[in-house]
Amino acid sequence: MDRQVAYTLIDRLKTAHLGFVEDGEPRIIPITAWRMDDHLYVHTLNGGRLSKRLGSGQLLCISFAVTNEWVLTKSAYHHSANYESLVLFGRAQLVEDTAEFDAAFRAIINQIEPGRWEQVRAPNQKERQATALFRIPIEEGSFKSRTGGPNEDPEDMELPIWHGTVSAVTS
Repeated sequence: MDRQVAYTLIDRLKTAHLGFVEDGEPRIIPITAWRMDDHLYVHTLNGGRLSKRLGSGQLLCISFAVTNEWVLTKSAYHHSANYESLVLFGRAQLVEDTAEFDAAFRAIINQIEPGRWEQVRAPNQKERQATALFRIPIEEGSFKSRTGGPNEDPEDMELPIWHGTVSAVTS
């Protein structure tokens, strides 16, 4: 895994899907996730179901994915997507250090809107106690992507059908 490519995707998306096993069944939860250095951070309600699961030390799977363009071809079979995806594996560690807690939340607030942390009220003691922050070392993962235009069969090239890419990003 190229760390710089992975970090760029994490920093851009900040929305992940967190996978784990609970009571013998797979679970996937969408979650805000952000990076500081070589660690991913997620937060949840302290003492809640997810907090307990993350604190159990079980292996987690965290995925990030974005579809950038739809690839339209002259054949239904060859339609595709230009995308970027990252799958990480790791175990969560509860952040108990106040300085790291503050640094992590400063990072996500300022990543969303530069300079915002300096404008808002810092978490108070009640909010800190209600929040469980977890760090996941970014050590193992896989990045996959597709870019480019349509791949057409030679016999389809003469068909009078438009082909190309269209943005998948909506606002």
